[in-house]
Amino acid sequence: MTLVYSIAMKRLATIEKELGETPLQAIERYRSDAALAADVPLAYAGRLDPMATGKLLVLIGDECKVQTRDHALDKEYTFEVLFGFETDTHDVLGLAELQKVPTPEAIRGFVKKYTGTITLPYPRFSARTVGGVPLHMHTLSGTLHNDDVPTKTSTVYRLHIESTRTIRGDELLKSLLEKINSFPEVTDERKALGRDFRRTDIRARWHELLDTRADTIYTIVAFSCVASSGSYMRSLAHAFHGLAFSINRTKIGRYISLPFGLGFWLCQY
Repeated sequence: MTLVYSIAMKRLATIEKELGETPLQAIERYRSDAALAADVPLAYAGRLDPMATGKLLVLIGDECKVQTRDHALDKEYTFEVLFGFETDTHDVLGLAELQKVPTPEAIRGFVKKYTGTITLPYPRFSARTVGGVPLHMHTLSGTLHNDDVPTKTSTVYRLHIESTRTIRGDELLKSLLEKINSFPEVTDERKALGRDFRRTDIRARWHELLDTRADTIYTIVAFSCVASSGSYMRSLAHAFHGLAFSINRTKIGRYISLPFGLGFWLCQY
């Protein structure tokens, strides 16, 4: 369901971004669903990666002129971390390598360690710019050294383990390929570098790792997180020594932190 509301002449909409969609594709779908004219300006606040789903804040008309005030909104997520692997994108849409699985005690320790003010490197595959060039373009071109990757300081207000499940290697491969294949092939020549999200190489690598591990049991842990603007769940998953198997943004709004671990949402969208 799409929620549209007006506050002091502000025009905003909250929509659900689907798996595989870019934010631009999501807001253009909203334009069509809402029957908005082509000349009505649309923008979004709070980017979601193609492999992430959930709440996307759409800015309509004059709201686009003041979008910076909407960028600082806190967010709430549920996300799953797959252990046993890591990728260069920190999610399933990356080139994978095997990774040592942390103990349950270590995973609980990550929750404590990464609650509060944290500083983590931006994902190398992200829209953050260095010298005016997005990090993902630097990464694909080989023009950025590890020491040049900027870091992001943010606040994690709340981080909980919600559940743990296991999955066989053959079922995991099937699920991974469904996610990777969830959006149409990208053929735009302007995006020739890293064409089609490198999906041919990524599929081949997952097959290489999992075709001979069909009976192996892997662990997926679900977390909930309330964090300040600009926090990457992919970065948290990588810090946990895993990768983001799924990311869903469930709320957008300001989270007011109170003593004794309490808090509340202000202007929840």
